[in-house]
Amino acid sequence: MALNPKIGNWKDRRVWIVGASTGIGAALAEDLLAKGAKVAVSARKREPLEAMAAKHGGNVAVLPLDINDAPALAAATQQIVARWGGLDLFVLMAGDYAPMRAYELDLEVARRMIQTNIQGYLNGLAPVIPLMMKQRSGTLCLVSSVAGFRGLPKSLIYGPTKAAIINLAETMYMDLSDKGLGVCVVNPGFVRTPLTAGNEFKMPALIEPEEAAREIVKGLEKGHFEIHFPKRFTGWLKLMRHLPYSLYFPAIRKMTGL
Repeated sequence: MALNPKIGNWKDRRVWIVGASTGIGAALAEDLLAKGAKVAVSARKREPLEAMAAKHGGNVAVLPLDINDAPALAAATQQIVARWGGLDLFVLMAGDYAPMRAYELDLEVARRMIQTNIQGYLNGLAPVIPLMMKQRSGTLCLVSSVAGFRGLPKSLIYGPTKAAIINLAETMYMDLSDKGLGVCVVNPGFVRTPLTAGNEFKMPALIEPEEAAREIVKGLEKGHFEIHFPKRFTGWLKLMRHLPYSLYFPAIRKMTGL
């Protein structure tokens, strides 16, 4: 069921992806550029963004920044408006991840993840929501994770931050959908990216960033509120959300081997 405006044509669609230097963000940028969109790409590392611009020319706006720098995000928003006159799709993809168990709690690492994964998203939304409200159009796409569904091993801090983003997207939808804006949340399973490369546990149904990007595009085109993939894995996790704890805990231990 379409809960958001469907995106039927990407030609000249103005897109901004924060977290576009590697992984899903880079793959999504490449996919949308191939479909004719204009894409602003942001990340801390300038070099991958410049390389993308060299391939695609004027359809790429390079805006290197740190998601923890609120003034930089506000300034980048104004640069996009000055260049393209507005924004049709804003994708918040940046995030921090460090596997952690309760008996390994590191407060500094925990603080960093909370700052990036929650406050960072608010930093991006603060200048973009007023812009889209003024336009009375546009879609806000927040990338979370299936780690936000329920507690998972080695996800002591990452999981709660992603649960917060799912809740944030749900609340934003109720606040903004009747004002002409779209809001969606993306909940990927395991995707082969630099963030997951350090995992030493079994990652069921691991997919490539290009497949993840295609799933996101498909969900946006259909106007979905939640985009989750690969469904052979995420479908089971969604069902497991409804299990009593006496069944859920053993099932997760068996699935992950942890």
